[in-house]
Amino acid sequence: MPSFHHSDVEIAYLDEGDGEPIVLVHGFASTAAVNWVQPGWFATLTQDNRRVIALDNRGHGGSSKLASPADYHTSLMAEDVRALLDHLDLEMADVMGYSMGARITAFLALAHPSRVRSIVLGGLGIRLVHDVGLPVSIADALEAPSLNDVTDPMGRLFRAFADQTKSDLHALAACIRGSRQTITEDDVRRIAAPALVAVGTKDVVAGSAQALASLLPHGRALDIPNRDHMLSVGDRVFKAAVVEFLRSRP
Repeated sequence: MPSFHHSDVEIAYLDEGDGEPIVLVHGFASTAAVNWVQPGWFATLTQDNRRVIALDNRGHGGSSKLASPADYHTSLMAEDVRALLDHLDLEMADVMGYSMGARITAFLALAHPSRVRSIVLGGLGIRLVHDVGLPVSIADALEAPSLNDVTDPMGRLFRAFADQTKSDLHALAACIRGSRQTITEDDVRRIAAPALVAVGTKDVVAGSAQALASLLPHGRALDIPNRDHMLSVGDRVFKAAVVEFLRSRP
């Protein structure tokens, strides 16, 4: 993967295809490849004649692993995405995030509205505003000696996932402790970009897509049928809705 430096942080990314650019921001404990390449998003979007760009968030994949929770404030990770746009000389792009990546996308749209043509918030509904979704106790599971020492079901799920992707467990623990910022309802109302909010009907992490979309000036909600937080990512209903949304947005 190519990479660039944003201040002292190295950010790795993928860049494929031609056409209007879309930047993809992955979820907690994932990577650009796991969140977007393997579930078929790169294939879907490049076949729709789009330039598809995806970064490894700080603490993940090929990007810098940082030890302090303060280094993972959501606004800092949003600035990594903005810096990627600068690095690629892109004035504006569509931006799609999933779960933590959706939170980062919302922060980017607030801080730099002129850089965001539209946003897709996947796996995150009203918990962008109320609560955070993933419990901070996941950090304890990540720092446990082994998966066998973790009894909490959510903690076991993410520890097993992190072990599978050979992630830096201490960096991920710092990330989930440091990236727990919410925004207010008034902040949401300031996000003027066209927005699609997509949440699985069995997702117990994200909160209501409809409740969040109703606050967005140009928001619409999508229920991803019979999918939980993990399985929604690569769902074909989700993919079809995003392609239609991108084709129809101003």
